[in-house]
Amino acid sequence: MARTWELWGNIIIAAVLALPPAAALAWFLARRRARAGHPAPVRTALADVGIPAGTLPWLWMILTPATGQEGVSLVPFTDLVTLAGAPGGAVLTQVGGNLLVFAALGALLPVRGPRFASAARVAAVAAAASVTVEVLQYVLRLGRYSSVDDVLVNTTGAVLAALVTRRWWASG
Repeated sequence: MARTWELWGNIIIAAVLALPPAAALAWFLARRRARAGHPAPVRTALADVGIPAGTLPWLWMILTPATGQEGVSLVPFTDLVTLAGAPGGAVLTQVGGNLLVFAALGALLPVRGPRFASAARVAAVAAAASVTVEVLQYVLRLGRYSSVDDVLVNTTGAVLAALVTRRWWASG
């Protein structure tokens, strides 16, 4: 855990410091939309601010250049099977972190509007975003390993987060 803080502490601090301005922005948007007669001003304002606020810190982490092994793994579950033999802290960091990358997107996208109010649509958006990130890691030569397993776990995290917010999904 100390290594995680050493590597990503600055991003964690920046994300926490961004919460009050994000809350103020959501409040401002909700008030403005309510005055304009928007049908769901609070829900849409929270989603519009929460998706980037909850996703950008993770993207900052995974698109930061590293000194690790570079490569590509296109065979599903290969990296997850290898990771199963790693120390618990490494498994928690890798799997837990990948589950959280698009969790805010998954939780709030179906809350934002009825167009994305299904687990399949959330999965499609999260998978597309995750593939984009993995391609960027490879193309930009960031010293990172691009893996189809990351796409699978990122997408799973988004769908699980979406299911947690199911009762607040927008309806058409």
